This record gives sequence, C-alpha cells and structure tokens, in this order.
Amino acid sequence: MTTTHRITLLPGDGIGPEIMAVARRLLERVSALRGFTLRLEEHPFGGAAIDVCGEPLPPSTLEAARGADAVLLAAIGSPRHDHLPREKRPETGLLALRSSLGLFANLRPVKIFPALLEASSLKRSVIEGVDLLVVRELTGGVYFGTPKGRVEAEGRVRAFNTMAYFADEVDRIARVAFALAASRRGELCSVDKANVLDVSQLWRERVEAIHAEFPSVRLSHMYVDNAAMQLVRAPRQFDVLLTSNLFGDILSDEAAMLSGSIGMLPSASLGASGPGLFEPIHGSAPDLAGQDAANPLAMVLSAAMMLRLGLKEEQAAADLEAAVDQVLAAGFRTADLWSEGLRRVGCQAMGDQLEAALAGRLSPA
Repeated sequence: MTTTHRITLLPGDGIGPEIMAVARRLLERVSALRGFTLRLEEHPFGGAAIDVCGEPLPPSTLEAARGADAVLLAAIGSPRHDHLPREKRPETGLLALRSSLGLFANLRPVKIFPALLEASSLKRSVIEGVDLLVVRELTGGVYFGTPKGRVEAEGRVRAFNTMAYFADEVDRIARVAFALAASRRGELCSVDKANVLDVSQLWRERVEAIHAEFPSVRLSHMYVDNAAMQLVRAPRQFDVLLTSNLFGDILSDEAAMLSGSIGMLPSASLGASGPGLFEPIHGSAPDLAGQDAANPLAMVLSAAMMLRLGLKEEQAAADLEAAVDQVLAAGFRTADLWSEGLRRVGCQAMGDQLEAALAGRLSPA
C-alpha cells in the first residue's frame, strides 16, 4: 500500500510563491521516484492572507496546518503591511502559527557545501569543514513575554518587552539539544548572558541540571556576545548551539553567512507532537519578487528537512540534498552566489537543474 502524506503549503509573500513553486515540483518528482504520495494543499498566509481576508493567519489556514503531517512555509512579510497594527501584520501570524502548533524547538543546520567554499566572505581556512546546528527556543523569551507595550507619562514615551522563561520551558528545549548533540559529535554549547540577566541565570542553572540526563555530551557555556564573535573567528569549534529565542534569531542569521548566503539555510520548527513547520530562514525579499532572481536552495533544503524529520522519508531527503550538491558542483548559481566563471541562472532555471539532477541527467560542468 502506498504511503500518503498530507502537506500544507504556505507560499506567503514576496519571493515565497516563486521558491515554493520550485520546491513543489521537486517534491512531486522525488515522491514519484521513491514510491510515496504527497497530498499538497496551498493556503493563504502572511501578507497574502491579509490581502484576501484581512488577517495573517486565517482560521482555515490554521485548521489545515493542524490537520497536516507537515507544514512547508516559504516566506512572509511586505512593506505594504508595515502601516498595520502589530497584531495584524504578517509576522504576528507566524508567531501565532508557531504558538498554536506548539512548536518550541527551532533547528537551523549550517553545513558548508564544498562548491561554496569561495562564496563566503570568510576565508576558506575558517569555514572549511563547518557543520553546526543551532537549536533555538521558539515560543518563549522576549517575543512572547508579558508585560509588553508602550506608555506615555510626563511628556516621555517608554516602550518595553519582557524576556521571561519558565524552568520547564528551558528544560524541554535543553533535552532536545542534548539529544541532538548525542547523535552528532557529542558537544553542546549553551549560549546566554548569565553575567547580567536573571533570566539567563535560570537558563544556565536548568541546562546544567538537564545535563545530568546526558552524561556522554560535553557541555560548555558561552556569553552571547562572545558566541557572535566566535562564530566568525572559529566556527568549527561548534557542534550544537543551544539558545533562547532572541539570541538564536540573531546568531543563526549570522551563521548563515558562513555558507556564503542566507539563501542557503533551511530550518525546522518542532513540537512535542503534531506537524512540524519547515521553512528557509531568509525573508520574503520583496525587492526581488517577480524577477525570477531568488535563490530557491534554502527552500529545497527545507523540503528535505521536512521529508527527513517530518515524514521519515530519509531516502527522498537525501535525494534532494544530493541534487543541490550536484547542481552547485556543476557551477550553477543564482545571483546571490554567482561569481565570474560560474553559470548564472534564475530561480526557475535553478529548479530545472535540480529536477535534472534528480532524474540523473544534469548538464556536465
């Protein structure tokens, strides 16, 4: 009997529909090659949903996400919606989706493709062999803490947010990070600011406590400012980085540039149960929308993470990753990665080459 997986697709805004179109046809191709069925359903989300029904996360989209085996998101956000109240903007819809699905663990792998060693702004000697994973807590911290808001008194305006964590929130993300470290090189670096933040002091205490459950993993701690420096000074020292929501948001984008482009990094957001959310870490790049100039590789690699982690289709995931590796090795590049002597292609043409690689007929370098 053929296995069927139900996938909710959220193309979103900006370049989202273009890169999603590439991922969709590759998913259809690889599922046919590997003998399983994908039921793919697109739903409005973010600014696209605001344009249709006035809110970034329509009830029908949330229902579809909850009923899926996995959710694949392209990108959200547009300057056209910046004038809206915070609760009506696309980004608020994303926070609500993560919260509604209970997605507390965000995984962002950073692995250097050999063909892209010269694409990074860092020296080859610094980035060669980098293979790290950022594990970011996703539903707590300053993005969700209360109280928050803005007040005015005596002619002065004051805005405030609260960075807060419960001990059990730290415990559950720490267990995810320790388990992942145990399956990799066995090294976990927990990032905090415990020298000045009470919330980071609790974070460090709980990570130390959970470490007792994973004695084979080597645990270290690093202040976030030092971690930011070390990521560009000596990134090979890291295996798994455990971070709070805010720190992980910043550090994972910094780590993206080790690969040469933020357009190369996928991510997975997972909960204790139910569907995971898989998305590239880059934004919607509205200035590139409709120009066939976007890099779809992070989208494709996010689809591979979905196949592996969300659907347990390991062979299909490996097929997509191998196709990306082959296409890069053959010299094909979108504008963000292109340099003299390489073959510059648009978003859809990159999809064509990836599809050819899956079919075993990629053009030689």
